This record gives sequence, structure tokens and C-alpha cells, in this order.
Amino acid sequence: MKNTIRIGIIGGAGYTGGELIRLLLNHPNAEIVFVHSKSNASNPLHKVHHDLIGETELIFAAEINQEIDLLFLCLGHGESTKFLNENDISTSIKIIDLANDFRLTKDSIHREKQFIYGLPELNKEAIKSAKYIANPGCFATAIQLGLLPLAQAGIVGDVYTTGITGSTGAGQSLSSTSHFSWRVNNIQAYKTLTHQHLGEIHQSLNQLQHTTKASVNFVPWRGDFARGIFVSSTIKASLSLNELNDLYGDFYKDHPFTIFSKDSIFLKQVVNTNKCVISIEKNDDTLVVHSAIDNLLKGACGQAVQNMNIMFGIEETVGLKLKPLAF
Repeated sequence: MKNTIRIGIIGGAGYTGGELIRLLLNHPNAEIVFVHSKSNASNPLHKVHHDLIGETELIFAAEINQEIDLLFLCLGHGESTKFLNENDISTSIKIIDLANDFRLTKDSIHREKQFIYGLPELNKEAIKSAKYIANPGCFATAIQLGLLPLAQAGIVGDVYTTGITGSTGAGQSLSSTSHFSWRVNNIQAYKTLTHQHLGEIHQSLNQLQHTTKASVNFVPWRGDFARGIFVSSTIKASLSLNELNDLYGDFYKDHPFTIFSKDSIFLKQVVNTNKCVISIEKNDDTLVVHSAIDNLLKGACGQAVQNMNIMFGIEETVGLKLKPLAF
């Protein structure tokens, strides 16, 4: 185990960059060596992430310092590949990419760098020895964690999923659908049946089950709140409720951040935490699986730090024992 992990962050000015900085500043094994941002070079971090005033005097760097152990890529989708093409990163540096560039098996090798899909509840053993991690998507994390126990049992066929996400899921760049005046008191479906996370969801489910191919029909919604994801997946299942309770309890018993609840769940249980909370309801042979996460934490930066801990032999929950926003 390495006591101090020297860290660089590429793309530190956005929502994921800011959330990652907040976590790492309070991680006992982390030292942020630099935070790179072309547009904010030489500005203090707290000029962009205003809540960091009094927390750090770091400034955004224009150059990349390769005297580090780990590099986080907090770039837009497609930009990680471009960055690695343009910069010769030392092979001694581990990488965690928060974009979608390397999540699919067919895209997971870049110039002899083999990226491992970083969902700890699925691939923890592979993550332990990995040098390069493709961090899962936020909706993908919530949906997969709700369905993985069923996939292990080989019973995931047609799934009908609806999920709602907060405005931070759209990123920091302003758009017509992320304006407060548009978002407040408003809900809208988007990317119906075509969401970019479907590929990684199917890949993971079919990794666990081989006789039946999963088919997730997903309708995402834009919600009128800032952060969090709540997902409900409907599927046919002949197992009894007691059998399903045992299935979920057994699958997640050794995973500290995924909690199976026999009570109804709600978003405030997970916002500002790295938790995924799951519950199930059943009527005849129709099963509904509810799962909730914070899109910026378990759906992005929290899971990235969880992967870092596993990669460097640190206890999985270090730096991630966060307080939920109860009110």
C-alpha cells in the first residue's frame, strides 16, 4: 500500500473536477500535485469552485507535472482520447478516466493501455491490479447496481427502466435545459431508448449471464433538482420476494457502498454520499427494482476515489464516509 498518492487532475474546472477536488482534499492518503485547466490557468481553485475558499490555495496549472502516481481525467466525452493522443503520459502513472471513451470492451485499449471497467461491485478483483480504469457512467451505475444480482441469477431479459437525474448531470456548461428558469417545476424525457450508457449496461449484465441476453429499454428524465438519480426498473421474475431478498442481500453483503433495503427508499438517503441504496417491490411475477445514487459521487467522483482506494490497496471506504443531506 502506498501511504501518499500524488495526484494530478485534468479538467478541474467542471462539476466532476470540483467534486473530485473536494474529496481528495479530505482524503488522508491523497496529495493533489496539480489541477490542470487551460481556461483557468493561474487562477486560484476557489475562484472557480467558490466553496473551496479557505480550503486550499492551489492554483490551476497550465502545464502537466508527471511526477505523480495517478492522473484523473475529468474531461468531456471523447476528450480523454484526444488528450492521451496529444500527451505522452508516463507508463508509471495510473489513470482513472471519468468520461465514456474506454468503457466498452471494444474501446478499452488505447496505445497498449488496457482500461478496466471500474464498477467495484462487478470488477473489484480486476480493479486491484489495474493501471487504467474507465469509470462508469452515472445512470449506468444506478441501473446496473439494481440489476446485477438478477443477472448473476441469469434472469434478466427485457427490462423497462425509467430514471430521473438532477441538473448537475448535464455538466457545468449552460444550455437551454439547464437554466434554472427552465428546470424549476419541470420534468422532461430525453434520449428515449438511445441513452449513451446503454452499451455499458448491457455489457455488464451480459458479463454475468450467458444464456439470456439482457435488453434494457431506458427512458431518462431531466428533473427539477440539482443532484441525484432515482431509477425504477421493471422486469418479469418468478422468484418469490423472500428469494429475491436473499439474492440481493447475498450479492451485496461484501460491498460497503451498496445497501439493500427492505423499506421504501428515497433520494435524500444518498445525496452527498457514495452510497447506492436499492429496494424491490413485487406483484405476481412483475418485479420493480428501485435504486438511488448521487450522480456526482457514486455516479462519478466518489466511485473514482473508491476505485483509487482499491487500486492502491487502501481500505475501500477511506475518504468516502460522507454525511447525507437529510434536510
